[in-house]
Amino acid sequence: MCALQNALVKDKDDVKLRCVVLSANGKIWSAGHNLKELHGNPDIQRSVFQKLTDIIRDIQLLPVPVIGKVNGYAAAAGCQLAVSCDIVVCSKTSKFSTPGAGVGVFCSTPGVAIARVMSRPKSAYMLMTGLPVTGEEAFISGMVSRVVQAEDLDREIDEITCAINAKSRAVISLGKEFYYKQLAMPLNEAYPAAGQKMEENLQLSDCQEGIASFIEKRAPHWKHE
Repeated sequence: MCALQNALVKDKDDVKLRCVVLSANGKIWSAGHNLKELHGNPDIQRSVFQKLTDIIRDIQLLPVPVIGKVNGYAAAAGCQLAVSCDIVVCSKTSKFSTPGAGVGVFCSTPGVAIARVMSRPKSAYMLMTGLPVTGEEAFISGMVSRVVQAEDLDREIDEITCAINAKSRAVISLGKEFYYKQLAMPLNEAYPAAGQKMEENLQLSDCQEGIASFIEKRAPHWKHE
């Protein structure tokens, strides 16, 4: 987790960084926490849970989109990590589960993540039964953004990253920051705050370039500032 966190944030201020893709090799995307590591020592338990919380917070604070590229099994805290990415693309052969209750550890922290992207009955089903859901079921339930055949996964990721790369980093960064902020707001507060954010957006030099390029029917030349 320390290595993952360092990799996530080390280039965050580099304007050349436009998005981050989290992927894995093999049939397991992430199996979650090591139960042996969690056995016995409260200080270690606390630090392990806090570290993943910090990683997920870093994903939200990163000024560029983080894409979870899942082609395998994401379980427990691994499922939590996957669905905490800004965009999640999985193969139809992927599976997601929160099986902790089966070994006496209810997946409470993964439950925070999945309950915010799935309906209550579906997230409760995952948490209380521990049964896995397929990539297609995850897509239908709102857990993932896109689901494709395994052989099409690379092409799908390329299409998404190219779409992001074609945008202004400054605009995406401003929008991502407010996107997560407004999720915690009541509707009557979110709209006025969004209006103010759009006014702020309009002052960006890249926004002015984008509007000018639209009017002049040409490609924009982003400065990413």
